Amino acid sequence: MEKLRELRPLNPFSGFVLFLTPLRLEKVRRAKIALLALNLAGYVILSPSVFAQQPKPQEYQIKAVYLYNFSKFVQWPPREENKDSFVICVLGHDPFGAALDDVLVGEKIEQKTMVARRITDVQEAAKCQILFIATSEAARAKQILSSLGKNSILTVSDIANFSLIGGMIQFVIQDSKVRFEVNLSAADKAGLTFSSQLLKVASAVKKDSPAENATP
Repeated sequence: MEKLRELRPLNPFSGFVLFLTPLRLEKVRRAKIALLALNLAGYVILSPSVFAQQPKPQEYQIKAVYLYNFSKFVQWPPREENKDSFVICVLGHDPFGAALDDVLVGEKIEQKTMVARRITDVQEAAKCQILFIATSEAARAKQILSSLGKNSILTVSDIANFSLIGGMIQFVIQDSKVRFEVNLSAADKAGLTFSSQLLKVASAVKKDSPAENATP
């Protein structure tokens, strides 16, 4: 069994290619399914024999892998919190199940252990590097984003119009594939820097200020 360890650009037209290395942890099998089937551009280079052995990944397995990959292509300003860990939080009803934990198990970024946390109050997000806002919070999504202020937290969701109300990354389904839109203005306000490689494979990049009157 194998697991993604690195993503790097192949060329400007082919997006990203998966580089796979052996991993001994069998409890991440479900994550491996998604890792084998995904890269940021929505394309994959795999041997047919490997792919044939894997069931089709579920939507939130793929989204869990995206959250992991975002950590590789976003730069955060220095923070005092979580010096030893990189925290991906889920606010609201958790749609991932074990998928997000499976993706992050054993992973590190800049010597920080990657962990998943479920939170119920936006005030708990202060210790998160990435915050996924579940669709259960759609009615108050704009309020949640406002309460985060200029905190250096990458906000991600699949709530409709999320990128229009100030969210930084919104998952969308295009041609039956999970893709994402980016709101650069929101990221800039929080002091986050998106890699040009990430922007190249985004389905849309918004540079204007978020619409003040938009609703999720």
